[in-house]
Amino acid sequence: MALALLGALLGGAAGARPVAIGGLVQGSAVDTRQFAGGEALALWTLPRLGVAVRNDPQDVRLQYGARELRYAPATGWRAVGFSLPQKLPLPELAGGSLYVPLAALTALGVPVLADTPGLLDFAAPASVPADTLPPSPVTPAPAPVPPAPAPAPSPTPQPPAALDTQLSTVRVSRTLHRTVEVQRVVLELTGPAAHTLTREAHGLSITLPGVGAQPGTQTLPSGDTLSITAGPTGSAVYLGTNGGRSEVFTLADPPRIVVDTTTYTDNRVPPPVNPDALPEGVTYRATGKLHLLSFDPALYVPRVVTAPAGRASGVADLVRSVGGVAGVNGGYFDPASNLPVDLVAVGGLMTAPSLEKRATLGFTAQGETLFGYPKPRYVLSGPGYSVTVNSVRSRPDAALLTAFVGDGSTRVGADTLTTVHVTPGSTTVARAVTGVHVPPVGTLAFTFDPARFPQLPQAAGAPLTVSLNWRATDAPWDSAQDALSAGPLLVQGGRVALNPAREGFNTATNVWRPTRQVALGTLGGQPTVAYFEHGTPEAFAAALAGAGVRDAVRLDSGSSSSAYLVGGYAGLGGYLNTVWSRPVPNAVVFVPRSASARK
Repeated sequence: MALALLGALLGGAAGARPVAIGGLVQGSAVDTRQFAGGEALALWTLPRLGVAVRNDPQDVRLQYGARELRYAPATGWRAVGFSLPQKLPLPELAGGSLYVPLAALTALGVPVLADTPGLLDFAAPASVPADTLPPSPVTPAPAPVPPAPAPAPSPTPQPPAALDTQLSTVRVSRTLHRTVEVQRVVLELTGPAAHTLTREAHGLSITLPGVGAQPGTQTLPSGDTLSITAGPTGSAVYLGTNGGRSEVFTLADPPRIVVDTTTYTDNRVPPPVNPDALPEGVTYRATGKLHLLSFDPALYVPRVVTAPAGRASGVADLVRSVGGVAGVNGGYFDPASNLPVDLVAVGGLMTAPSLEKRATLGFTAQGETLFGYPKPRYVLSGPGYSVTVNSVRSRPDAALLTAFVGDGSTRVGADTLTTVHVTPGSTTVARAVTGVHVPPVGTLAFTFDPARFPQLPQAAGAPLTVSLNWRATDAPWDSAQDALSAGPLLVQGGRVALNPAREGFNTATNVWRPTRQVALGTLGGQPTVAYFEHGTPEAFAAALAGAGVRDAVRLDSGSSSSAYLVGGYAGLGGYLNTVWSRPVPNAVVFVPRSASARK
């Protein structure tokens, strides 16, 4: 009956219709769309119906239960596991989203609860697929052949008699906590000895002049290789660490050299947070691929922290720079210049302009979290006038009124333009300059053509008031001190809120690819960092809503994803993903409320 209803609507529907899932009407971004070939749904929405997908115009895959449909431009639609009863219309690309015909869902057997001219209601799926499908066809990789074990050295090597100090014993221990392996190698010596450490591409060497040893090679339980060589003047130890990161230190009584190696055995999933190292007021939860770090707002204040303009830093470094306990990477940026591509506001000053369409998170001075779509602009006002600034940038333009927050190194202005300096909080011009120059750190600089903006002051001491108009009513943005735009908005009011068309995202590429995902949201009234091991924004949003997250905005993800918490394993810090994430220009950092004054 359900399939018959869906088949009937393909021929009878004249236009787009709202879509419901299990009786719950979805947002307008999920509405059907009418094409020449018939009614269709955006491919990125299909996981909500329980359909696993591959969103690639050159290689589309739809899988529901034991049935699968594949599409490629060269071959058209192909059925796997069943026969197609009829020829299917081609996929359509519109508004940055790929649409597939509803007839494809009929062929797959997706059940429908109701079909009316004003609504299409699908049955709620038992589960929402978290992963995108791989390319078709999938060729399995050959299983790796384990290396043959090397002969183990004697546990108690006998040193050459010519050298007084000996490497008497090598002890090895190994612990494994999910995807974090910590290996300790202890070199016990019969007396004090100097050593030289050399780090190599795949391991490290420790040279021991004047120390005798029994040569040998062995494969450790971790798979690492330990080799000892000896000569008439001393010995050397080589440890092949297979990509692990090692710390080397010495102990006395008896003399020992200790090598602690931390290896993340699977970089596709996050190493765990050490539950014994959580600061007070920090809660860690994990559900499947979703990891959540929540912060007690009575103890911690979220802030936006930035690296110097045009530079990038590791999230851990940004956290430490302000005495924070945790942080997560921030908004999107241009990797070539390390400059943000959307809104950044710090301490009430907008340092990067808004695209005026992407989801934004903000923080008040008291640490309250804001979510919405502000469109902030600077406004200059004085006796009888008010002028809105066009953009925030250092590059001058005679046709525009531009703003820039001085960093002590970036030049602004031009020979034919005037730049006035205003100290934040002041109501008068501190300085007026014609020509190229460098504004002091923290100074607001406004550059303009006096002929185009004759009402603006051109001399020091003239009255001038600067305000930041947030131009939004979806949250109390006038109280915001810090803000970041990224997007998309994943969850709002506890429900999935994805709307890529509203925010100008192309769901066929880029942000919508399956990858590591990070977001900042609220859970149980607490600001929360969310990390998703691998999946699409759709799967991420479904996991967040399922975990009870009320609101969440996706931050820059993929190789930028990095969430850091003080403590952790082997002194490396508790990363929620891999420590090899690339540096970023800004981050959201949680600072103890008792020390939240800005540095």
